[in-house]
Amino acid sequence: MHHARQHAETRTRERRRRLAHEAARLMAEGGIRDYHQAKLKAASRLGIHDDASLPRNREIEDALREYQRLFVGGAHRDALRARRDAALRALEFFAAFDARLVGPVLEGTADANAPVALQLYTDDAEAVVRFLEEHRIPADSRNRRLRLDRSREGDFPVWVFSAEEFSFDLTVLPADALRQAPLSGVDEKPMKRASASQLRQMLTEEEIAAYEA
Repeated sequence: MHHARQHAETRTRERRRRLAHEAARLMAEGGIRDYHQAKLKAASRLGIHDDASLPRNREIEDALREYQRLFVGGAHRDALRARRDAALRALEFFAAFDARLVGPVLEGTADANAPVALQLYTDDAEAVVRFLEEHRIPADSRNRRLRLDRSREGDFPVWVFSAEEFSFDLTVLPADALRQAPLSGVDEKPMKRASASQLRQMLTEEEIAAYEA
């Protein structure tokens, strides 16, 4: 009985791993941005339909990172570095709003179409609009639904623009949200985020590691 259960658990684990890697491949090659969509499409392709075999978003993210390292290699590294350099300049440019880098560019899973996603913190959302206008940056507006914590969620203004061949995505959040990062849509935990000084440190460490390698 114990042996049969162990065998079933091993099979489920193996199916989850296969699904995570197929979902990662679909995201890397098919341009799918949504983890849930990639997961369901992978399950349909592999003919796996039991919920226990569906990988968590974090498992797909890890598989995506591995895929990019193995199959995209140096080109991915260079493109990611260019995006992170652009992100650092943007963080410094928007310093008045306590800007933080979030998303695939920070996580290391950004593909060629991923925007540089920043969060700006202020209780005067119009100040961001005025700042963009002062610097003659044409931007499109939209909204994004985010959970600030377990009990608070809402729609927040987003500004999207292009500069230096990259697209930038700014989410404007209330000042008190700086204390704790909003919850990630990937795993419902506080988002990983980086200030200009944290990103600069990260880039320096990467340079040292690359040099030593």
